Amino acid sequence: MIFNSVIFLVFLPIAFAIYWLIAKKSLKIQNTYLLAISYFFYGCWDWRFLFLIATSSLIDFWVAQQIKSSESKKRKKWFVGLSLAMNLGLLGFFKYFNFFADSLVDLFNVVGFHADYVTLNIILPVGISFYTFQTLSYTIDVYREKIEPSNSVIQFFAYVSFFPQLVAGPIERATNLLPQFQKKRTFDYDKAADGMRQMLWGFFKKVVVADNCAVFVDKAFTDPSLSSSGELFVAMIFFAFQLYGDFAGYSDIAIGSARLFGFDLKQNFAFPYFARDIAEFYRRWHMSLTNWFKDYVYFPLGGSRVGLNMKIRNVFIIYLISGFWHGANWTFIFWGFLNALYYVPLMLFKRNRKNLEIVAANGFLPSFREGYAILETFIVTCFIRVFFRANTIEDAFLYIKRIFSFQGNTLGNLDKVSIAVILVLLVVEWINRTKQHGLAIEDRPTYVRWGAYVSIFVMILFFGRASDSFIYFQF
Repeated sequence: MIFNSVIFLVFLPIAFAIYWLIAKKSLKIQNTYLLAISYFFYGCWDWRFLFLIATSSLIDFWVAQQIKSSESKKRKKWFVGLSLAMNLGLLGFFKYFNFFADSLVDLFNVVGFHADYVTLNIILPVGISFYTFQTLSYTIDVYREKIEPSNSVIQFFAYVSFFPQLVAGPIERATNLLPQFQKKRTFDYDKAADGMRQMLWGFFKKVVVADNCAVFVDKAFTDPSLSSSGELFVAMIFFAFQLYGDFAGYSDIAIGSARLFGFDLKQNFAFPYFARDIAEFYRRWHMSLTNWFKDYVYFPLGGSRVGLNMKIRNVFIIYLISGFWHGANWTFIFWGFLNALYYVPLMLFKRNRKNLEIVAANGFLPSFREGYAILETFIVTCFIRVFFRANTIEDAFLYIKRIFSFQGNTLGNLDKVSIAVILVLLVVEWINRTKQHGLAIEDRPTYVRWGAYVSIFVMILFFGRASDSFIYFQF
């Protein structure tokens, strides 16, 4: 079941109505009901995946209890290690087995040994990278004594499987989301209304911006020789907005849906295309993943408190792991490597914490320097993302090479609808860049609010496209 499907548009209002009409009677009923509909939501993908998420949840529920009851530090560490081994082992098997098998065969062939391919017909469970990191953060935070372990199986299972953010995040910490399952929710009209606004904006990002851009992008990346250098450059730009509209759109719908049920999820995107350097960009892009790696990998490695060589090492480790998390392909690892190369100079010159305030904080328009920095950051990240989108590293280099060949620089096949909706996206988000989402306009006059709602709804009806997936489902 995907957010932009008819079945979800039927499922959500029914689930919402039952939740507040019947399940509101007690906390236990609320959590049991959320667990049931979340498992139904996930089971619509493939019912077999339910056994995997249930196993992961059960392991970490038990491990957390053991960590709490253990008196020795050594025993606590052993249980944390068990959680890491079990969760990363399951993730590694389902997501990376064939990658490692194929890479090992290639390595043997390079050194002159013939090896047969050993591959399995493994189905990648949807959302496994997201809920694995979510359960891992729970056991680690229990070990660090940042949170008490849950004593309710229903509460914990509902936390892990909460349907709005189950498949593609945000990756919620137990410190934020689990306590919300431990107290009875009451209906809040303002929260629900804001959730609806954020969902509407999320649908616009996904079905209007991302899915329109996808048509032009797919054509260009499938066979770059059929497109001019100018069209390939535009397709690279369009891919940035396809990826953003797709993933940030999912996050908006997820956060908005959660608010309908009385929950507050963390912001996952904070208008990253207005960032002035790569450090600021990743503080604003997929924030839940960035903060996860910072707290559970970067800081334990010493973070920025170590010597210069170790700082550089830590940056490369984080970006390489981030690339590998995104997919079992060398293109993602190389994409992570390029991001690290781009980030290191900022760190060396101690400029990685320069842009902490909102852009154009003292005015409506950015200064010339800010505008240039935004454009430079955006263009460089677009070029790096060619490796994210291409099937192989060789394909990515060929794509970039063809852009700079300046052959056939016509733009006759340019999609004008995509350009128009991208401009709408940028204008709306720039105006509301200090808010939690692009359509947080509750403080505007009634005619402005409803004019915006109707306009966006009309654009969804007339320019929306039907896509059967979100890009980040593959991760």
